[in-house]
Amino acid sequence: MLERLADRRVRTPGAVAAGALTRSAGAGARPVRDLEFAVLAVGPGGPGPDDRDRPREVGVVRMRGTGEVLREFTTLVYPGVPVPGAVHSGITGGDMLGAPRADELAAPLAELLSGAVLAAHGLEEAEAFLSAVPGEGERPARVPGLCTLRALRSQVDLDSYSLPRASHALGGRWPTGQHTALGAARACARLLAEAAAAAPGPLYYRGPAPRPLRAEEGAPVRLKPRTSARGDLGRAAEWPPVWRPLELRPELCGGEFGPEARRAAEQDARDRARRREAAAAAAALTGALAAAAAGRAVLRLPR
Repeated sequence: MLERLADRRVRTPGAVAAGALTRSAGAGARPVRDLEFAVLAVGPGGPGPDDRDRPREVGVVRMRGTGEVLREFTTLVYPGVPVPGAVHSGITGGDMLGAPRADELAAPLAELLSGAVLAAHGLEEAEAFLSAVPGEGERPARVPGLCTLRALRSQVDLDSYSLPRASHALGGRWPTGQHTALGAARACARLLAEAAAAAPGPLYYRGPAPRPLRAEEGAPVRLKPRTSARGDLGRAAEWPPVWRPLELRPELCGGEFGPEARRAAEQDARDRARRREAAAAAAALTGALAAAAAGRAVLRLPR
């Protein structure tokens, strides 16, 4: 987890503190366009049950909420076990020659994530990868995170929310290089930037504030990228009218989000809207009664 980027002696779970996207301003809400994000994607683990949690590639896009790319980072990651022949990933054992191990990436990842909101299309997978990245130095507080998968489910109504299908449904294009970690990170970053631009009003992040990370300096890490840095996300697409009239609670938008879960989350949103309307009506009635009582009291005052 992210705390391990700063202290290998600490093994505290829950280091990523998840925030959410919202169209409602309020206490603690920060405009997405004013923040910086570190969008992280990891490549596939191995085919066996013992090494599925050993990703072989990582990609990060450091960006502003406006879509401006500040830096791109990617490298193959030696999983610590022999790599069999490539099937879907295109990564072979020969590709891994000279690739760094996960425990060598603490310093560059801490630099990329410092002062940013960690974003990933499936935050749990990103956190699982970072749990294998120990480090030394100052231990920070819980690092803010944003799951773009839950955010899309909360904000827009689509048939499918997978990264390729959501990209096509919203932006009209399939992600390029989607079978590479950096390609997936770019696709996720583009969706985040387009959401901020296409929302029917300002889009906010509500959650823990970003803070600096620090890692002990060490020898430079020799990276092994298989995708070249590009430095921009391309033209932002205009989204179709798919925004939900009522936001769903992100905590109800996890898992497979099948039809039953979707209906339950939508019903919860309607119930909350009715409660807000009832509370607003009650407050208005209370205010009117108080004003009427005050008016009667004024009329009774001696002249």
